[in-house]
Amino acid sequence: MKTKKIWANFSVQDLDRTTAFYKQLGFKHNGASEQLTSFFFGDEDFIIHFFLKDALLSGMKGEIIDTKAGNEIIFTLSADSKEEVNNWEKEVQQAGGTIVSKPEEFGKGYYGFVFADPDGHRFNVFHM
Repeated sequence: MKTKKIWANFSVQDLDRTTAFYKQLGFKHNGASEQLTSFFFGDEDFIIHFFLKDALLSGMKGEIIDTKAGNEIIFTLSADSKEEVNNWEKEVQQAGGTIVSKPEEFGKGYYGFVFADPDGHRFNVFHM
């Protein structure tokens, strides 16, 4: 199988809140509609679409996980330094995210933390 592009689709409760959160963190907005808001992540412009839950549910052909009860996936965002990891923690808190784990060493040469966005989608900010 050869695929041209891959992207992620998440469900959210409030498009305006989601848009404000990711814009405040400095991610490049990829557009929006009545059903979704979308952002580019990383140097290669990985796309995450954030759909209103009802709009995404029909295409999922099954239930969408309750992010308060379990994890769906965790994306890792690469940081250039420990200082950048620490700065991201502050920025996430200021934007309204939840710090799941404080910045810490994960063995020699690994440093990072985990946060959740306002809808509970988890991200790992990591320097190695």
